[in-house]
Amino acid sequence: MRRLKLIWDFRGPAGKKTAEHHLTHLKEYIELEKLDVIITGTEELNDMHSIAYLVVDEDKMKPIRDALRPHRGQVYQS
Repeated sequence: MRRLKLIWDFRGPAGKKTAEHHLTHLKEYIELEKLDVIITGTEELNDMHSIAYLVVDEDKMKPIRDALRPHRGQVYQS
């Protein structure tokens, strides 16, 4: 089963804090919807660009994508 990484980008000097805050909301959504998602997190790509992400199985991606509207996605490689 292929997994996809749904990504939200946050830019600027507050990007890291905003990504961390967004991750809180992603975790709330996962709990509320009782999703089987265990891989989430944030990454600081540089001092002006951070991301929040969650990893989902490809067959479960569409309803999550439509509800949460990530900025982009990519194939997840662990």
